[in-house]
Amino acid sequence: MTEATPVAAMRLDVWLWAARFFKTRSLAKQAVETGKVDVGGHRPKSSRAVRVGELLQISRGDETWEVQVSALSELRGPAPVAQQLYQESEASRARRAELRAQRAAARNGYQAPEHKPDKRARRLIRALGDLDAL
Repeated sequence: MTEATPVAAMRLDVWLWAARFFKTRSLAKQAVETGKVDVGGHRPKSSRAVRVGELLQISRGDETWEVQVSALSELRGPAPVAQQLYQESEASRARRAELRAQRAAARNGYQAPEHKPDKRARRLIRALGDLDAL
């Protein structure tokens, strides 16, 4: 289980699941069908055969990975093994780190309230809402 199975090609959705980009194979298939995965700049089908050396662009939520397939495995292993199935480009890594820092900076000023508002605070909130309507 610690090594990738030596196969020449495998389904794209299975590889995405094995590489831990998606939690289930059906989520991987759905992502491929909705255009969140590109293979060599083209929109593939989920049954497309992926081979070692191909370039993939994977979008999940706010993050986008640009990876090169370095190994194939039909089994979903632990994260360190899954990370050996691909190599992420330095530009992709830097872009993801920059976006992560921007998201952290955007929410830096927000402080969640310590507790739910009481009856008086709710009335004040409602009153402020009525001022906005004017």
